[in-house]
Parts: sequence; structure tokens; C-alpha cells
Amino acid sequence: MSEELLKIRNIGIMAHIDAGKTTTTERILFYTGKNYKIGEVDEGTATMDWMVLEQERGITISSAVTTVPWKYHSDEYKINIIDTPGHVDFTVEVERSLKILDGAVAIFCAVGGVEPQSETVWRQANKYHVPRICYVNKMDRTGANFYSVLTQIEEKLKISPLALQLSIGVEDNFVGVVDLIELKAYEWNDEDQGVTFFEIPIPDDMQESVAEYRQMLIEKLAEFDEPLMIKYFDAPETITSEELISIIRQATLLQKITPVLCGSSYKNRGVQPLIDAVVRYLPSPLDMPPVAGINPRTEKEELRHANEKEPFSALAFKIATDPYVGKLTFIKIYSGVLKLGENIYNVSTGKRERVAKIFQMHSNKQLALEQASAGNIVALVGMKDIHTGDTLADEKRPILLESIDFPEPVIQIAIEPKTKDDEDKLMSALNKLAEEDPTFVVKTDAESGQTLISGMGELHLEVLLDRLKREFNVACNHGKPRVTYKELFTQTATHTETYKRQTGGRGSYAEIEFTIEPAPKNEKGLKFSNKIAGGTIPKEYIPAIEKGFSMAMANGKYGFPVESAHITLLDGKSHSVDSDSLAFEICAKIGFREVVRKMDSIILEPIMSVEIYTPDEYIGNITSDLNKRRAVLNEIEAKIGFQILHAHVPLAEMFGYITSLRSISSGRANYNMEFLKYAPVPSDIQTYILNVGRYALL
Repeated sequence: MSEELLKIRNIGIMAHIDAGKTTTTERILFYTGKNYKIGEVDEGTATMDWMVLEQERGITISSAVTTVPWKYHSDEYKINIIDTPGHVDFTVEVERSLKILDGAVAIFCAVGGVEPQSETVWRQANKYHVPRICYVNKMDRTGANFYSVLTQIEEKLKISPLALQLSIGVEDNFVGVVDLIELKAYEWNDEDQGVTFFEIPIPDDMQESVAEYRQMLIEKLAEFDEPLMIKYFDAPETITSEELISIIRQATLLQKITPVLCGSSYKNRGVQPLIDAVVRYLPSPLDMPPVAGINPRTEKEELRHANEKEPFSALAFKIATDPYVGKLTFIKIYSGVLKLGENIYNVSTGKRERVAKIFQMHSNKQLALEQASAGNIVALVGMKDIHTGDTLADEKRPILLESIDFPEPVIQIAIEPKTKDDEDKLMSALNKLAEEDPTFVVKTDAESGQTLISGMGELHLEVLLDRLKREFNVACNHGKPRVTYKELFTQTATHTETYKRQTGGRGSYAEIEFTIEPAPKNEKGLKFSNKIAGGTIPKEYIPAIEKGFSMAMANGKYGFPVESAHITLLDGKSHSVDSDSLAFEICAKIGFREVVRKMDSIILEPIMSVEIYTPDEYIGNITSDLNKRRAVLNEIEAKIGFQILHAHVPLAEMFGYITSLRSISSGRANYNMEFLKYAPVPSDIQTYILNVGRYALL
């Protein structure tokens, strides 16, 4: 089993949009023999972009999983690959993938370098301590500069990049790479789509730079390995490739250095060495530390190692609906073995689930398995009550693993079906989509009764509306996009609430006294404290009170979700017959609504981090336009021939911005945007928000 685990790699492919991520994945599928022909994004034939929407738009929307074989030094390896989206609106797919991956390949465009979404996904990978290698793609493009990207990687990502290759030629003259470890040069054969490549002499005009970067490579590695340092000073000619590879692997796993390779995936040059690097430098499941979790029975921390002899444990990281097999639950198995037909325990819900089918996935195709063991990524059929982030385990040896944190949606629209007959069908479809995507939220507005859907951006909601029509055959009318605002209390209040109902027979009774106060800055959600002494409320009712407050926070004074609050339960009363958990939950909800009506509250709005790429001559017009949008200008970064403007702008001011930007820059400027934080709106804006209809349909 250990030998088998050593030859597994669980990796993700991550990048900024248009860096060539899916194109690279398609070449990996081709060169590993998984596909018999190369799929192309531009032609809508990419295997991993299997959704019709992905093929039409030429972007990755949903992360796709596949498994490929690779032969390295006569050993057979199995590489599980997750191809993740590059657009910031679908960051949930990146987040949940990185949570369960052992390693990742970060792809950068040789022209664009480290772009905004590149930094975002890099930070996400940092959060989960994922070892990475870098691949500088598109070396054939006009303006490609490998050395500039190396500098950007070091400066913007704050890491120590280690160049393992140098490009032979650039732009139209890019033909191959020099391997700095083996000191060999390679060219690819265009006639067989790059399947074969051959060694060539290192070009004379590269001898000096190759020697320089080879020396830099050894010097950097010597910082991590004393025997290598001694060899470097005493007998550098005795340093072997095997030694260098071993040290690079160790330093990569410790995230002390990040190997960097280069190529042109579209031109079929450089991909095979990239696959070799995945095997060489990225971790196997055995290289990863054991996963930690809490035993719900003992409330003590326990560990699970990547070993089939340990109790079964797994994390559900993705839910998807397949038109033929139904609900698919994607899991990463951390320990033990899962067999077909077994009953497994959902620790998060406390329910048993039966495994009807186990699949090894290849995009939207499935290979049925009889069992799956530690270190593998598979999809299950048969899970009924399960959500993204749930833990599956052996019921006799349960463990609750850390779940996945997802960003909150920042944009909202009202929708309704075009025909009355589709009302039930619409809610069913929305619930299925919400089950798949934790950043997609569906709720009913308490005031208007309208159905509201929330997501991460305009593109995110546009895609979901398109899926409603294509996959569920539900056409909808929808309103204009609106910002998802929040509320924050600015004062403290104490309140007593009594809930009493008598309808014949057993009644309902609950009474609570509590204090609500503002939470400290940067704190989110509900912080609940119980200060009751003497048992005036039985302790079994306390969780119901907390649940009631938590649910009530979905609607504050102005109908927006409450960002954060401290609630302290001070006192209360119960009845020996008429009191139960439901009565106290309802009492908490009513009490919360009553007290917040009388409290002062401010509205918070989402602030976006915006980066605008523009030729020099348009910077004045763009700056002037941003000032009208309540922007805070942070920095203008000068590049050759263009500038990058960094600003913080309220989301409410950015709807339709691309049209305005194209107009004032003659179509030559572009921008990227991602959520930064929530901040109070100015008083005049708050008045406007409260006085204008928020969810009017078009």
C-alpha cells in the first residue's frame, strides 16, 4: 500500500483567466494517453470544459476531475488532476479544490505575468499550505519574457522562485528549453504534435546565461543542504542531477522554494517536462502530514494517516448533478478503504449513508470502481443528505474534519418564472444549484415575497440563469443586479421577550432576557454567551435559543443580514409542561426582531479591489471616472507602454463598468475585480438605499 501511495499525485491546475490553464491540461491528457486527440478551448472541444456553457464562452466554470497515468523512470504513477476556473466569480471551485489537494501547478502567462487572479489563487493555496510548482506558459506570444515573470513571481507573490529551465528563443522563435539540472537542451517535433522531442546542443548564445542560472540554482539549494554547500565549494563537478532533484523536492515540500518551468502548451512545447516535475517535486499522500479532526464523542483531537489500515475518513468537497446518474458527491479519502455497497457515517449530520456507486472521474465520464482507498479522489452516488464540507467516516471511529470556508455572495437579483406552471420547478432547480455551489444563496424577501438569488458577481449569476434554462428548462424574468448589503448595530440594548401560545391541550411557553451589543471590528457572525445561573432555563434549551438568534440575524432592522453581534443570555423562565426547544427558538427569533427595530444600525456595502490595465494616454480619463464612482486610488504601477491602476471601489458603482471603460479608452483598457471587504456606506447613500425599491423586476 505504501508503495502505491508513493506513486499517487493529487494536484490542481490554477491560474488567472486566459493563462492557458485548460489548454495545458488538455496537453497533459494527450501526452499521458488519456485522450487520443488534443482538445482545444477556442474550438469548444476541450475535454475538461465539458459544459456547453464552458465550450460556448471559452472559460472554465466548474472544476473538473480526471486521473491520468505517467511513466517516470520505468515506474508507473497515477496523477489525479483538478482543473479549476480562472475567473474570480467562480473562486468557490478553487477554494474547495485546494482544500483537499496535495500539490498544485500555477500557470502564468509569459506576457501578462502575475495577474490579479494569480495572486488570489496563490493566497488561497497559502491558506491550505499547498506545495506548488510554476509553469510560465505562452512563451511563443509577442511580448513574452520569462525573466520578467520570474521577477514578478518573487516580488508579487513573496516567494523564492527557482528557475529549472531557460527558454530557447522567444515569441515566434521559441523552439524549446534548456534543462538547468541535466544541462541539456530540447526541441519538440511539430509533425507529431509534440509527442516526441529530442536533445540538441545548448545554443552558443545561451552558454553564459545557462552557466549563470545553473550557479544561482545550486547556490540557492545549498542554503537548504549543508552537504551540497560543501560540495559546491570543494568539488562542484561531483554534484549529480539526482542530488539536485532530491534537494529541490525536499525544499518544495517544505515550501522553501518554488520550481519554475516554461513552455508553450498551445504549440505543444514543454508539457512533458512539466509532468515529470509534478512527479519529481510535488507530494504523494505519504508526504502530507496526517489530517487532524475532532472525535465528536470524546471532543478530543485525533489524527488520520494516509493508510488503508486506519479507520475510514473522507471530506466531501463538491456536489454535482449528473443527468444520468443523479447526485455526485466528490470526496478526498484521507484514510482507510471505502467499499461499494457499504454504509458510511456522515459525522456532520449524524446520519448514515449507503454507497450505491464509486466512480473514478474523467471530466463528465465515469469509471466504476469496487473500492477506493486512502490518498484517492473519487465520486460517490447514493448520498442523500450531504453538503459540501461534510465529513464521512467509520461510525465506530468517527472524526469531524475541518470544513471549508467559502466567501459570502456580494451581488443579488430578484427572479420569477415566466409562467405560473414553472414556480415549483424553479424552486426545485434553485435548490439543486445551491446544493452544488455554496456561494449561491436562495432566499425569499420578507417584505416583497420575491425570490432572491445571490452570487459572487454578474457573470456568476448570468451563468446560473443560463443553467436554469438549459439544464432545468425553466425560463425566468429577473431584475437588475443589486448589491448584497449588510447591517451592523451601533448601540447596546437589553430586552425581555415572552412567547406564549395556548390553543387547547399543551401550550407553548418561553421567556428570555438578553443583551445585544456590537461586535469588535473584523468579527463576523454571532457570538453567543449564556450567563444564566441557577437553571431557570434547562440547559437542553440553550442551543435552541442560540439557533433562533442565529437564524434571526438573516434580517436586521432594514431587512439586510446582520454582519456580527454579541448576544448574552441573562435570564429567563420555562414551564415544566409547555416549554420545549421550539418554543425557545421562536422566542429568540421574535425577541431579536423586536429589539433591533429600536436599535441604531448602519448599512455596510461590499468594497472591491480593482486593477485597471490601460495605455498611458488614458490614465487621466480613467482616474477622473473612478473618482466619480467613490473610488479610493491606491497606486499607479508604471509598465512599458501601459500602466496598472490599483483602486478600492464600492461594488454598487461598478455595474456596467466595462462599457464605460471601453468608451473612454477606445476599447484598449481592461480591468479585474475581486471582493475586498465590507465597509459602512455614507449617510446620504444609506438614505438612498432605504428609499429606493431594491429588487424591482425588469
